[in-house]
Amino acid sequence: MANIQVLNMAGKEVSTIELSDAIFGIEPNTAVMHAAVVNYLANQRQGTQSTLTRTEVSGGGRKPWRQKGTGHARQGSIRAPQWTHGGVALGPKPRDYSYSLNKKVKRLALKSALSSKVAENNLVVVDSITMDSFKTKTIVEMLAALNVTGKALIVLPELDEKVIKSANNIAGVKTTLVNTLNTYDVLNYDKFVVVVDAVKKIEEVYA
Repeated sequence: MANIQVLNMAGKEVSTIELSDAIFGIEPNTAVMHAAVVNYLANQRQGTQSTLTRTEVSGGGRKPWRQKGTGHARQGSIRAPQWTHGGVALGPKPRDYSYSLNKKVKRLALKSALSSKVAENNLVVVDSITMDSFKTKTIVEMLAALNVTGKALIVLPELDEKVIKSANNIAGVKTTLVNTLNTYDVLNYDKFVVVVDAVKKIEEVYA
C-alpha cells in the first residue's frame, strides 16, 4: 500500500494515510479509460439537432415548369435539396446518443484514472474542508497553500453547500461527491483534491 501525507487547509502535514492498492495502485488501463470517457461524452449529448426535409419546408406544392420543351432540367418541386431554401437531404434528426457500459468496465476505468493520479503525484489528500461562511477567498487560499495549480477537482464525502458554492466562482475548479465521481472528471482535471473521509468511502465502494 502507498503512503501519502494528509494536509490541512493551511498546507501543513497532519498525518499519513495508506491507500488501497486495489483502488489507487493498479496498472492504468488506457483503452478502458478511453472507452469510459467516450461513453460519458456521448451520454452528455442532447441529440436535439434537427433539419427540415423537403416534406417539411413550406412551398413547392406545384411543379415549377412543364416536364419537356423548356430547355431547363426537369424539376418537380422548388423545395428539393438542390434548390435555395429547399429541404436538407440526409440531415440530422433528433436521436439518443447514450449507451451503457459494462459495470466492471466502468469500475476498472475509474480505478485506472485514480491510480494514474497517484502515479503522477497529482493526488492531494486533505483532512477536512470546513467553512463558516460562503467565501471564495477561503478556497483560493486553501488551494494556494496546497500548491494546487491549474484545474482542480475537489471531492467531498458529503454535500456541503458552503464549500460547493464558494468553489463555483473559481475558474477551473469543480466540486463533486463520492457517489457522482466519474472517470472523465478525474482525467479532465490536473489535480485531484480529496478529503480523507471521501478516500475511505471510495475504498469502501470500489474495493
